[in-house]
Amino acid sequence: MKNILADLTESQKAAVRHGTGPLLVLAGPGSGKTRVITRRIAWLIASGVPPYRILAVTFTNKAAEEMKSRLRAMEVAAGSTLCTFHSLCTRLLREFSAEAGLPAPFSIYDQADQKSVLREIYKEKTLDAQTYPPAGVLRRIGRDKNGLSRSAARGRPQYGPGMSDSLFHELAESYERKLEAAHALDFDDLLLRTARLLESREEVRAKLGRRYEYLMVDEYQDTNTCQYRIARALARDHGNLFVTGDPDQSIYGWRGADIENILAFERDFPGSPIIRLEENFRSTPQVLHLADRLIKSNVHRKEKRLISRQAEGSAPRLYRYADEHEEALGAAAWVRSMREDQGFDHKRIALFYRTNAMSRVLEEAFVRAHIPYQIVKGLEFLERREVKDMLAYLRLLANPADEISLLRVINRPARGIGDTTVRKLVDLARSSGKDFWSVLENASAIKELPPASVSRLEKFVELVRGLQARLEAPVAEIARDVYLRSGLKEVLREEKNEDAMENVEELLRSAAEFDLEFASSGGLGLYLHQTALMSDVDAYDQESGAVSLMTLHSAKGLEFAAVLIVGVEDGVIPHFRSKEEGRDFEEERRLLFVGITRAERVLALSHARTRTMYGSTRPAALSPFLKDIEGLDVVPAPFLTGAFDGRSSLHGTGGPGSVALPRPEGMAVEAGTGSGFRTGDRVKHPSIGPGRIEQIIPDGEKSRVVVRFDTGARLTLVLKFARLEPIGP
Repeated sequence: MKNILADLTESQKAAVRHGTGPLLVLAGPGSGKTRVITRRIAWLIASGVPPYRILAVTFTNKAAEEMKSRLRAMEVAAGSTLCTFHSLCTRLLREFSAEAGLPAPFSIYDQADQKSVLREIYKEKTLDAQTYPPAGVLRRIGRDKNGLSRSAARGRPQYGPGMSDSLFHELAESYERKLEAAHALDFDDLLLRTARLLESREEVRAKLGRRYEYLMVDEYQDTNTCQYRIARALARDHGNLFVTGDPDQSIYGWRGADIENILAFERDFPGSPIIRLEENFRSTPQVLHLADRLIKSNVHRKEKRLISRQAEGSAPRLYRYADEHEEALGAAAWVRSMREDQGFDHKRIALFYRTNAMSRVLEEAFVRAHIPYQIVKGLEFLERREVKDMLAYLRLLANPADEISLLRVINRPARGIGDTTVRKLVDLARSSGKDFWSVLENASAIKELPPASVSRLEKFVELVRGLQARLEAPVAEIARDVYLRSGLKEVLREEKNEDAMENVEELLRSAAEFDLEFASSGGLGLYLHQTALMSDVDAYDQESGAVSLMTLHSAKGLEFAAVLIVGVEDGVIPHFRSKEEGRDFEEERRLLFVGITRAERVLALSHARTRTMYGSTRPAALSPFLKDIEGLDVVPAPFLTGAFDGRSSLHGTGGPGSVALPRPEGMAVEAGTGSGFRTGDRVKHPSIGPGRIEQIIPDGEKSRVVVRFDTGARLTLVLKFARLEPIGP
């Protein structure tokens, strides 16, 4: 017991030793809440609580894995359940599928799949996706499923200009019917169906309440209505609900999170104690002072102090630039300064921005300055065509009713099954009330199809049935069978598409790792569900040796020695859509608070006087959140001079004086055509590595080239200075 409490503060010890009943741990940034949760699990087990009686729920796979790792290091007995809300719900719905009224198996549709469903509905109803953007419709559907949060209810979400409520509800009903026919759930369904299961089936709720006698919920401020209902249902009998969170870090209201869940904890559990973790082990006093001055302007919060346990540091700095291009050069200069003056490794440096679209100019500047970087956007790998194809085949094997997956692979690779044939099959399925796969299995009975088409369809059905015959095999073997027998590998080899082949091999490696971890309790269904639940942050590689570029939302839960937040401007942070959609400005301020408190030693912010966004250049003013705020030094900005066609230098107060960049070897550019390169050529960059040209934009001396690098980065480079070398097909 003494070892468990070693090196904890008094408030941390009090939280760890809490007995039974509800408890709110109000944990400020960097206050060691992960340590508190893991030590509490260890304390409970050491006190005699069986590990399988303990459930800890968090919001990212990364956080759950970190907790598991710490418990293993402490040699705590295994058996506790540590997972995300979506993973928990998937597990419970698989176990109690009959009670939940669900088919077994079922597919989980990601955002791309959801958009595919809506596009099919739009075709049937002859609606224009430009007029009614699918993303807006899906946002509204998701918010309705999760129960519109009290804070979000202040503004009505936009789901398409000119779309009436009746049209929206018609689309939503069609969407639900298609998911039901495909035996599929989206992410919001996982939460909603679990909440309904626990509230409608008392025997299931009671059984799970006994199973999970001690319930811990991390990041409680980010729970939405469904997650709140799930936690309350599981803890109804024993009341042992231990939650940690911070209202000042609630940044997901746009997807349904309800800050009121944590603000009203004492109302929900009268007499419940509150323990405040106010000592910060991450950031310098200067960083915390700025964060504290910023967040005090918010009204919807619980008062707490931010007390640094770190040594004094430098004041946070604000840099000003003419436009986003100069700002990007300044960001490269700042990184050089952190590396050469402060001695921070690249992996300890991060840049944050409000939207993903802001990363492009930063990437170009980093490429030219030869600074290694990683874009923390984990879903990008799963969105690559060849990976989506493989996963669609696997989902079809597990769930033949999955129409979206079937439509994706029926003619991929090309097997002569054209769009006209597919459309006839879809129409027949709709008119007969059957699922697409059932119609496909009986293609020979369809008189409208020519014999050649019927033969191709039968071969495809035979392929799928043959692959399904091995569904009990390890997932890696099933996936490799799909890769070989479907023809995908042969096509990629013929195309000499080495990066795509490597992506598929990476997927096969992930399947093999899954088989090792879940040798006896896994299976294809579980693998597909785990893959579907990956998030952006899960792709963050702490040992990449590269500077991390990410959105402020993705930065949640991470920390870096040096942080630069770019684009701190009105209309960016707070985002202009927060006005259009009636969002609460307080959440935008909390988002900036989260970004600031990721910094350990050095914090800088920058803004431009003009910025080009969404195709137009506009004047930009400093974010109102930072105006007249104490603790922020406005200093001359570091910047890289030169056009990268000669000796480029690094200048500015606080910068390293003058650092020469290597002179690029210019390439000959053919006037009017762009270059001697062609779209599809394989090329190599001296610092980024190999990639493939996706597009050439002719513009004489300013010709640009779009390259998809094998690292996953997609960059637009000025060809004259890009120093690309052809490396053959």
